[in-house]
Amino acid sequence: MTLEKIKIEAEKEIKKAKDLKELDEIFRKYLGKKGEITQVFNSLRNLKPQERKKVGKEANLLKELIERLVREKSESLKRELADSKLKKERIDVTRPGKKREFGHLHPLTLVKREVEEIFQSMGFSVVEGPEVETEWYNFDALNIPKDHPARDMWDTFWLQGNQKIPNPKSQIPNKSKKLNFESQKLLLRTHTSPVQIRYMETHNPPLRIIVPGIAFRHEATDPTHEFQFAQVEGLMVGKNICAAHFKGIFEEFLTRFFKTRVEVRLRPSFFPFTEPSFEVDIKRGEMDWLELMGAGMVHPNVFRACGYNIGDWQGFAFGFGLERLAMIKYKIGDIRMFRENDLRFLKQF
Repeated sequence: MTLEKIKIEAEKEIKKAKDLKELDEIFRKYLGKKGEITQVFNSLRNLKPQERKKVGKEANLLKELIERLVREKSESLKRELADSKLKKERIDVTRPGKKREFGHLHPLTLVKREVEEIFQSMGFSVVEGPEVETEWYNFDALNIPKDHPARDMWDTFWLQGNQKIPNPKSQIPNKSKKLNFESQKLLLRTHTSPVQIRYMETHNPPLRIIVPGIAFRHEATDPTHEFQFAQVEGLMVGKNICAAHFKGIFEEFLTRFFKTRVEVRLRPSFFPFTEPSFEVDIKRGEMDWLELMGAGMVHPNVFRACGYNIGDWQGFAFGFGLERLAMIKYKIGDIRMFRENDLRFLKQF
């Protein structure tokens, strides 16, 4: 095939190329290792010098022409492809955007924040403590000695392994003394009450604190019970503190929380760490009396365990479940709904 014929065929095929793949095949047909132009160059050695010079020059010019035509056609095909995509993927800036869905705070988080805010406005500090505890803080220091029947009130998750802690009998707060250490079994705390012991060990009265946190009990779940639950422990210690102070403070808290007047009734009960102890019932509006929590005056043995002089100080302690409070506030009938992660439930808050 002559160079003139190669030129005519190449121009025709490049012009008709419909896509980049077809254009690449045309390029290889003429300029590839076995292409038409490549074969012309390979045949030059068989020509006479004068003719070789002439044919070589024409072949180079044709090569440059084909490269230029291929390059121009490639740019044209790329523009057509981009324009086609733009037509298909055109963005209508006048069209309303998709509304993004924002997350919701969990109802227990909402209740916890509100409880903390109200108590802080009444002078209480918010403190926290470990969820993995020792027998001393969870039971012994709270006047629940080993083998005492009162321990049956708590179904405990015991953990493998022990922890070395200072022997409680040798631990005297705020005084310099060499401590002996003993091994203590570990458990998941059954209430947030151990934090009041930890706090009193390192702080002198007067004091007032609340302790929000998670507690664990080995029991079957039902509409009113869970093996994991959120609790708020409260403690106030000072001179001449009595049950009337507790009732007044708690009536004020509940009235602010429910945003309506709430009556409080104390009924005699038993808790190892308080004496006297009482169950707390509440009444608001036309509703019947409803049991809410347990409370009482801090037992003298608890003060002794913390190194307090029981003749100088007295106080009250209380504990209630956040789920219980949320169920009353939002009229929720099943405690298990708080941890089922059902978006139909959570989106209501």
